[in-house]
Amino acid sequence: MSAWIYLAFAITSEVVGTVALRQSEGFSKLGPALIVVVGYVLSFWMLALALRKLDLGIAYAIWAGVGTAAIATIGVVAFDEPATALKLASILLIIAGICGAIGRAIG
Repeated sequence: MSAWIYLAFAITSEVVGTVALRQSEGFSKLGPALIVVVGYVLSFWMLALALRKLDLGIAYAIWAGVGTAAIATIGVVAFDEPATALKLASILLIIAGICGAIGRAIG
């Protein structure tokens, strides 16, 4: 399987785990708490597989950046967190950084 697909799975499972972390209410709800643990374990496993082919700096920047932008967006859309101008500008800067990292990786 492609390293980029492993990275996509790593990002997805990290985002799912982080959303479940909010739902777990401090690990007091078993179902969401289990999703957190499985999500993070799967995320690190997939990231480790992606790192067999991708540079550490590039893979980690993309993993962290996409995850951060996705969680910030989910917070605004699904959890009614405020969408301030600073938050939106910051998300756009994260996305710009991700595009730079991807360009560096494939260029």
